[in-house]
Amino acid sequence: MTTKPCATQHKGLLRALGYRASTFASADEFLKSEQAHDTSCLITDVQMPGLTGLDLQDRHIAQGHRIPIIFMTIFPEDGVRARAMNAGAVGFLSKPCNVNLLIGCLDQALQTS
Repeated sequence: MTTKPCATQHKGLLRALGYRASTFASADEFLKSEQAHDTSCLITDVQMPGLTGLDLQDRHIAQGHRIPIIFMTIFPEDGVRARAMNAGAVGFLSKPCNVNLLIGCLDQALQTS
């Protein structure tokens, strides 16, 4: 899940690599979807309307779900990165992100899930 306009770009990339990909306008929309508990990997922005990416990660952990998460942000702050990674994030990428780094994080996430 990423916010627009990056969502369309990443969705297309993931589909071109052979993955099923869905996008959501917000973390709340994702959590209300049927896919919230049937997701192999979550790609999310740190800053979103409503729940942040970190809030989404916290919610999944509190509910006992360990979905591999890759964070993306245009504002890479060391404290935010440390919090996400310490809570089990697979990656924390700066926007615009390097496609090869994203693919590497995705490969790592799907190997551990």
